[in-house]
Amino acid sequence: MLAGNGRLTLDQQLWVAVLVTGPDSVLAGATAAAEGGVRGLRRQAIHVLVPAHRRPARNVLRTLPIDMPGVILHRTSILPEEHVQLARPMRTTMARAVVDAAAWARGADQARVVLASACQQRRVTPAELGAVLERLPNVPRRALIRQTIDDISGGAEALSEINFVRLCRRYRLPVPDLQERRVDAAGRNRYLDAYWREYRLHVEVDGAHHMDVKQVLDSLRSNRTELVQDSLAFPANGGARRRRVRGHQPIG
Repeated sequence: MLAGNGRLTLDQQLWVAVLVTGPDSVLAGATAAAEGGVRGLRRQAIHVLVPAHRRPARNVLRTLPIDMPGVILHRTSILPEEHVQLARPMRTTMARAVVDAAAWARGADQARVVLASACQQRRVTPAELGAVLERLPNVPRRALIRQTIDDISGGAEALSEINFVRLCRRYRLPVPDLQERRVDAAGRNRYLDAYWREYRLHVEVDGAHHMDVKQVLDSLRSNRTELVQDSLAFPANGGARRRRVRGHQPIG
């Protein structure tokens, strides 16, 4: 019961979404992942998961407050107890939420971002995602999710790095070691985005977020590492869809 006629808070909206869709409904996908602490996810709608045998009335979602986000209802025949998180309101576990969010994403890149972001923010591990995926043989984008989990396990921490590995595979280039640890001239640990040990080749993958001051700091880090390791770095610069590689010489 609501005591007031003002706009619903986010917490109230989540409760309404779960209650109107009936028993055993849980928050899921990007909604559950965001509630679990994953930052940066779009919250344009509330995702709710219900058992496959239940079919809520078609008009139930039309009765929601006009200023409330839309509720997207998903049905599943696979929702074991270990995939449900005790919360208020109930939601799927982080691993199940992230896998579902990737499956329901608008595009492949958005799916990869969800997976990478959750792991990069230490909200879930690739092993936990893989365990959930094994229980969902018919989940949409299953092959893409599996490959992305493998890329993250191999060291990819961002969409730009995942796309870089995809480019290597597409053009039949050797897949590099990712996040290779090195020590710079000051004795500090540094991590190379991509490194081919056999060729002593180092690539820094610079996305659109690596511009201005951040880009300069990355370049200086690379130069210090190169001076110690006697290797040559080739930063890859560009947006999410276009990459180019340019030569880069150490500076003093």
